[in-house]
Amino acid sequence: MQKPTAKPNCPNFSSGPCAKRPGWTPDALKNALTGRSHRSAPGKKALVEVIETHRRILGIPADYKVGIMPASDSGAVEAAMWSLLGERGVDAVAWESFGSDWQKDITGQLKLADVRVMTADYGQIVDLSTVDTDRDVIFTWNGTTSGVRVPNGDWIKSDRKGLTICDATSAVFAYDLPWDKLDVTTWSWQKVLGGEGAHGMLVLSPRAVERLQSYKPAWPLPKIFRLTKKDDSGKTVLNDAIFQGETINTPSMLAVEDCLDSLRWVDSIGGVKAAIQRTKDNLAVIEKWVAQSSWATFLPTDPAVRSRTSICLSIKDDWFAALPEDRKMPFIKDMTKTLDSENVAKDIASYKAAPAGLRIWGGATVEASDLEAILPWLDWAYALHKDAEIKKAA
Repeated sequence: MQKPTAKPNCPNFSSGPCAKRPGWTPDALKNALTGRSHRSAPGKKALVEVIETHRRILGIPADYKVGIMPASDSGAVEAAMWSLLGERGVDAVAWESFGSDWQKDITGQLKLADVRVMTADYGQIVDLSTVDTDRDVIFTWNGTTSGVRVPNGDWIKSDRKGLTICDATSAVFAYDLPWDKLDVTTWSWQKVLGGEGAHGMLVLSPRAVERLQSYKPAWPLPKIFRLTKKDDSGKTVLNDAIFQGETINTPSMLAVEDCLDSLRWVDSIGGVKAAIQRTKDNLAVIEKWVAQSSWATFLPTDPAVRSRTSICLSIKDDWFAALPEDRKMPFIKDMTKTLDSENVAKDIASYKAAPAGLRIWGGATVEASDLEAILPWLDWAYALHKDAEIKKAA
């Protein structure tokens, strides 16, 4: 097969940290409050701007609390689990690695007694009709490592008794999230915004706030998980300062400025609806190519649960299926190493625990034209390494 010549303008298709917004340069950070305290008036103003701009762009209800947390999305999820779970039974739902991590923490670290662990293989999703939202529920809206997402929030009852804890890190800004169905929502700046890592966002519904103030977990809470405090009368109340720009620990003001730059970009393209449309357009590019591919297909077979951000592909070629299992992932790594060295597509191998294949980020900061440009290269690299593998085996 002839080697392609046209290349994408940006070869970065990692699923985290993700591609920066189009046109980004380090000059975007020139106004960062480096060398200044995050507790200073301008420092706190920048943090409040991050919070309130998220609220405005995403349409988060006015009575929901929005805060910045340490340790990225993982820190926000863990803070929610350690602070809220244990009051009632939990349905821990997973169809990829991060959901599985939350299951392990709930059963192995918190050691909750009443837990229903519900899992599906990579590329599949659990039967959401079996999830009981009168219990607490923890789930990922979009499985970053499996390319599987929930189709909608219809399975969550409006009059539920439990709390829904949603890890939305690769979903926010790519899907229209039903805030009335979500009691705890978390994400990081490094995904669809293309921001820097290490900082997480935490959104709490009034129901989640009520739980925090009425329920005390049976275990001690590390400082970075503490969402409540005692008032002057000794009553447990929400630590409202967290949701007013006073972070639990010191944030990077460079990362804060980068996040603000990303949010301004979302505003400039038309807001969250435009960001969502860009992800739809990106998935459509891959769908058109897969429909005529002789070797590539989607890992999730059901289009209704197919991610438009973490686009996971598997290989349907009978030749690849016949390869010994211990040769499949090395083949993928050799193929993606070639694409990396050609400066065409970087960091697109499937997640280590997922079936051997490709994972291409299609979030809003990725240009559809760049995705179109890499597709001939995928065909070329696959054919190149298939021929090499066949000759090696001969």
